Amino acid sequence: MSSRRIAARLLAPLAGALLLSACATPGQYELAQRDPLEKVNRGVWAVNRGADKVVIKPVTQAYRAVAPRPVRQGVSNLFSNLTEPWSFVNNLLQGKIDRAGRNFSRFLINSTIGVAGLWDRASKMGERPAPEDLGQTLAVWGVNGGPYLVLPLLGPSTLRDGIGSGVAAYADPVKIAIAQAHINVWYKRGYLAAYIVDARSNLIETGGDAFLESSLDPYAAARSAYLQLRTAQIANQDDQAGTAPGASGVPSPVGNAATRPSTGAPLPGDDQPGAPLPQSSAPLPGEDTPAPPAQPGTKQPEAPLPQSGAPLPGDDAPAKPKP
Repeated sequence: MSSRRIAARLLAPLAGALLLSACATPGQYELAQRDPLEKVNRGVWAVNRGADKVVIKPVTQAYRAVAPRPVRQGVSNLFSNLTEPWSFVNNLLQGKIDRAGRNFSRFLINSTIGVAGLWDRASKMGERPAPEDLGQTLAVWGVNGGPYLVLPLLGPSTLRDGIGSGVAAYADPVKIAIAQAHINVWYKRGYLAAYIVDARSNLIETGGDAFLESSLDPYAAARSAYLQLRTAQIANQDDQAGTAPGASGVPSPVGNAATRPSTGAPLPGDDQPGAPLPQSSAPLPGEDTPAPPAQPGTKQPEAPLPQSGAPLPGDDAPAKPKP
């Protein structure tokens, strides 16, 4: 039996459950907020954190120690560029022609003059990111989020977003191209490993680790952050605010299953924004030194009056006394 048929058989019951949850539960994330699968989710969360502590985080820290920030930024740009075709498809499915046009333009620009996406030249040219995925498309079509899920190695998700990720594995044009490429299987696994390490590095970069460590209940904090992020993404609040999406990923030990936010950090090779010049109160050459401010309750000494007969500025010689 082919892998596609196996995937279809596995996804069919999940899709049915998702549709039932959409009919039975009002609101996008009411069921997810109640978290009826919390006991199972916490178990998967603990396994994910264990894998992160033993393998993923140490590897990521070694990567960050070896690769300078411009190199890491270039890798993140490359992976972000590879999400543009799937975003293009989903924006078309949602009827968002303008956003789909931005996906097409960004992919064309960054894949050419951006050298396969290593440099985000499209953003420099004013083409802001317009990320979309199948979970967002289903939400726009009115499908409820369903229960909250923590997926093995993928982190926070919902039933709807999990199904979207499963379909993307067989429908995303980039993933199809990688799966059908006639290359060694270890190169494909290396691509997946690099994706995970890059996502984990971005989590460290954006302060996700500190967020989890400062939380009394990291599991609940990650769940809340994920649902808030997805609500903002579905509403396209990045467009409403007029800014590109930031790099604020979901705090999770191993990343985010449903979305990969684009990053707005400085790009390698781009001109960096100039820092504001420090303001100085020191007098410029040729200027009179300002008097210090008066202290309350103290009497300031009066400035001495010029003595008669003293030379004035600009005079060539002192004035002679009259006989």
